[in-house]
Parts: sequence; structure tokens; C-alpha cells
Amino acid sequence: MILKRRDFLKTGSLAAASIMLPNFLKALTLPDSLDKDNKVLVVLQLSGGNDGLNTIIPTRNDIYFKERPRISIKNALNLTDEVGINPALSYFKELYDGGEIAVLNNVGYPEPNKSHFRSMDIWQSASGSKEFLETGWIGRYLDEECHKCTHPTQALEVDDMLSLAMKGKEKKAFAFKDPQRLYETSKENYFKSLYANHHHEDETVEYLYQTLGETINNASYIFEESKTKSTNQIYPKSALGKDFKTIASLIKSDINTKVYYLQVGSFDTHINQNQRQEKLFDDINESIKSFVADLKANGLFEDVLLMTFSEFGRRVSQNASNGTDHGTANQMFFISGGLRKKGILNALPDLQNLNDGDLIYTEDFRKVYATVLKNWLGADSTKILGWKNGVYDFV
Repeated sequence: MILKRRDFLKTGSLAAASIMLPNFLKALTLPDSLDKDNKVLVVLQLSGGNDGLNTIIPTRNDIYFKERPRISIKNALNLTDEVGINPALSYFKELYDGGEIAVLNNVGYPEPNKSHFRSMDIWQSASGSKEFLETGWIGRYLDEECHKCTHPTQALEVDDMLSLAMKGKEKKAFAFKDPQRLYETSKENYFKSLYANHHHEDETVEYLYQTLGETINNASYIFEESKTKSTNQIYPKSALGKDFKTIASLIKSDINTKVYYLQVGSFDTHINQNQRQEKLFDDINESIKSFVADLKANGLFEDVLLMTFSEFGRRVSQNASNGTDHGTANQMFFISGGLRKKGILNALPDLQNLNDGDLIYTEDFRKVYATVLKNWLGADSTKILGWKNGVYDFV
């Protein structure tokens, strides 16, 4: 049977999953449930470069208000006498008051790159600014940990395409946007007949057909597992809300996944920043509020760590279009009932000590990854990252 290009393009998420995610698929038939003492990591990528200075606000810093006369946040919700949070993140304030969130400021890397694509590659691959790696930090975690697993099911990405972060040399995560859509697509006669009647001597093409067959065989399992633990929790109807609902359903199911990955954006706020950021924050705020409530209702919040990152922050001074341009260092959030340290973990950015108008990082993001890998997932962070400069103790 000949696969025509126009038919191939119609496959949507199924095609994306089939091509990107070979050996991982058979694992989704594993019935073992997640042990109670096992930890789950959820990574939320804030795509586009979120403005950290209008997220965690230095409420008593005159330089901040001077450099941002029109876009500074003047009604921040106070976390401390000198630190506030954007009012659109009101639930984050509740988490702070309850000791269920930690904030690490000034996170970045040496010789930062201000290109969205390049800086995102650096963050996802955990490379230096001069390195070009073809594997991601979570993918290398799969390579390191899953060689011991007969049926590894360690990582899922809620998207149509797989991010670099999730690709290892030998192992890759599995990406799908919606379990039901994947299931319904797999049931179409076209795909069944495509796989049933195929035969091709070319090794690469045969490999793709095999992967397609594995996807079809496992789509039903993913869908059924996503329904095993029903929820009364109401989630926002936004794409992000649906993604978090999907992740919650799978965390509660018998899939032994360790890492979930999703993204929201774009935070590339060159123009009219406050309106765009507020809309995105509202979505994040309500989605995470529902997600945490769901986890708490099922006794899982202590074993799940939600971590956020963005490829870079923004410049300190606003631009002429009531926005901000590409910058450097930024903050990261960590949300869990199992944090060892909570609140504001380190000092806010030093607005008196800048590099050509940009923040100077003080915390290397690879140390954060090493911390999560070692302290939360119990992995060998040195082998995975090559990082030997210690870890933090917030988890």
C-alpha cells in the first residue's frame, strides 16, 4: 500500500506520535501502578520569554517603577514587605501563604542567548550556550533510568509534537494532545488498513509502519487509563485547563509515568505587555488551581512537583510600545505539598547591577535540573547532565 503525502498529513497527532515516538509505545500496556513513595514531575514551559519582573514584583524598588513608568505593576499582592506577585496569579499567593510554593530568582546561564529558538534549545537540552546537543535533559534521564526498565513509561508530553527536552539518544517520550482524539483516530479504517496491508523493504519506512501499528495498538489503552479515575473537579475550558485535566487523570491512573510536560504561551510581549500577560496568567492561575485541588482530593499533592520555566526574561526598561524586549535571567516556580523549603528562596534581581540593561543571572538552571533529578526523581544527575556543582535543597 502506498502512503500518499496528503493522507500522511491528515494523520495529525497520530502521525506525530507515530514518527516521533518509537520504542516507548509498547510500555503503555504495563499494568503496574505508581508506588506511593514515587515522585512525579510536571514541567510547565512558559513559551516566548515571560517577563519575570512583572511576575514577582520588587514592590519597594524605585528603579523598577522608574524604568517601567507605564507597565509596572502597582497593585501587586504582597508576599513579603518587599516582594509582591502579579494580581492575576492570586492562587499563587494562596499557595505561598500555605507553604506550598517556592520561587527561585535570577535563574539563567553564562553568555545568554536572546533568540527564542536557541535559548529554548539550551534550556531543553541543558547545554552550555556554546554547545549544540541533540538530546534533552529529560530524554537523557530516560536513557539513564529506562535501560533498567523492561517496559519504560516514564515521560509523556501533552502536545502534538515532541519537544527536544523529551528526546534521548536511545529513548524518547510519547506525545499526544488528547487521549480521546488519539483513540478515535486510531480506530479509523484508513489507519488499520494502512498497517494491515503494508510491506516495505526499506528499513526506515518499515520502521515507521511498525511504529504506527504500535500507536494504534496502544491508543485504546491510553484512552481507557485516562478515564479510570473520574474527577468532580471543574477545570477551565482553555487548552491549558484541558491539558492539566488530562495529566491529572493519568497521574491518578495505573500508568507509571514519572514526567509530564506541557506548555503555554506566547509570552513574547513586545507590545501591550500587561494585557497579554494578564490573560495568560489568568489561564495559568485557574488551571493550576484546579489541578492542585484535584491532586489534594486524591492524596497526591505531596508526591507531585510542578515546575515552571521560560527560555529567558525581559529587559528591565519598558520599550516604546508598552512592552518589553528579550532579556536574560528569570524566576522559576516550584509547587508541591512535598517541598522542603518554601517561599522566596533567594534575593530578587539586583536592578543596580545590570549588563547593558539586562539582569545578571546568579543561579544556573542546570543546578535546578540536577536538584530535581537527584532529589525528586532519584536519578544520577551527574551522569545525565554532567553537572558537578552541587544541588539546592528545596526538594
